[in-house]
Amino acid sequence: MFPFFKKEPAFPQQKTAGEKNEDVKLEDLLKQCKLSADFTSYRYSQSSPYYIHYYKTLVDVNVLHKHILPFLTEGQSNTSLFELQEILPIDNTEIISNVLKIQERLMSGYVAVQSETNLNEVLLLSAVSLEKRAVSLPEVEYSVVGPKEAFVESLDANLNLIRKRLPIPELVVEEMRAGRLSKTRIAVLYIKGIANEDNIQTVVQRIKDIDYDSILDSSMIAQIISDNNNSPFPQMIDTERPDRVAGVLSEGKITVLVDGSPHALTGPTTLVEFFSAFEDYFLSWPIASIFRLVRLFAVFFSVISTAMYVGVLTYHYEMIPQNLLNPLVASRSGVPFPPILEAIILELTIELLREAGARLPTKIGQTIGIVGGIVIGTAAVQAGLTSNVLLIIVALAALASFTTPVYQMGNVIRLIRFPFIFAAQLFGLIGIAFCFAYFLGHLLKLSSLGRPYLAPVYPLRLKDLKDSIFRLPMYVQNKRPLQMRSPAPDRFQPKAHKKVKRDIEE
Repeated sequence: MFPFFKKEPAFPQQKTAGEKNEDVKLEDLLKQCKLSADFTSYRYSQSSPYYIHYYKTLVDVNVLHKHILPFLTEGQSNTSLFELQEILPIDNTEIISNVLKIQERLMSGYVAVQSETNLNEVLLLSAVSLEKRAVSLPEVEYSVVGPKEAFVESLDANLNLIRKRLPIPELVVEEMRAGRLSKTRIAVLYIKGIANEDNIQTVVQRIKDIDYDSILDSSMIAQIISDNNNSPFPQMIDTERPDRVAGVLSEGKITVLVDGSPHALTGPTTLVEFFSAFEDYFLSWPIASIFRLVRLFAVFFSVISTAMYVGVLTYHYEMIPQNLLNPLVASRSGVPFPPILEAIILELTIELLREAGARLPTKIGQTIGIVGGIVIGTAAVQAGLTSNVLLIIVALAALASFTTPVYQMGNVIRLIRFPFIFAAQLFGLIGIAFCFAYFLGHLLKLSSLGRPYLAPVYPLRLKDLKDSIFRLPMYVQNKRPLQMRSPAPDRFQPKAHKKVKRDIEE
């Protein structure tokens, strides 16, 4: 099921530079490193017994010149590496002789100090240069109400943003590495005593079994560890908001962070969660519930509207009311194409505008999207290539698809519209029903980390419906979702949160 796991290695007999045998000598490693222009290796002075090795692009020069080099003086020529380790004012130090570990530390921003009295071991000193951008506003999941912080590409900074919101020792971070070449740091987060142990072991084991050469982003992890890699539906939520991660961790979910990625993965998840913005929890429950219903209706309209147009005009035109039939016939009187070709032309035009707007710089992309849509749409209607009724329907469908809070699910909505359109052309409304039944069957079989994807609708769990299609008040959400199988199902005691009756004078 998981082709990138070690059980079915992608490159079974291939060895890389990171997979050398234990008998490799330190001299050979340094010789290999010196082939790079940014690797520095020299003797501190002619009378000094110390050799220094480091990658200058990975090392903080201020730490090097202030806390390391001043202690390597000629007067301390008899100082051993162990004595030097006690003198240096640096926290992360170690003396090792394992070549593979020395290579890993050098590639992580450590300085290696080697003594001429023992060339087989080195003193490793942490002088890592942390280059990262500042914490900024969320761009993909922007909200009017709520925190305005988003993840960055630094794993340590992202862990800081989460621990700031969950300052408890029960928040456990398990760190591992994946990728034969990239050696990417991956952190699995969960709250001990709340998260289900089966979910934890599933995520940890799947990440440990990854056998791939380069892991560059969290989206690659999501594709590899998902239950069904061939499904267009995402099985883990990709978020850039630390507040959302803190919220789902308190529900008993698992979070995966990848160094170099400004997004986190959370799971197990369900289909309805992809249509719930985290901003809903910062609004009153009636408003949040209405917004969720609007999103669900918008998604349904986006998927079905163009297909309904094609199916009705091709097979079921007698269903159109007489008052609507006359203007519809008038709008299509000069169109030389059948409804299916007309719909495909407009849908592809919308997709082209979307891709052009997304790939161009921000200011230019907005201009292309607005001006291009107006100009092309008007010109298409005036040229008689499409009807103005279909143009309105396609534009509304595209607008409705933008209401999806999670970007990955928005892409799925864009994709599955086309099978419905083709099914409507082949069999009319019956084809739409067959296509809907196919996707429903696929969703029924789908799972997220082994948990049902359509929960709490199927299997039906009435207690979990209070935070799915609707969001009921906070004081009734005293239980964690049954989907999580949490060993601590109670979030709070409901008796302590009951409203006190007012006095008559109040």
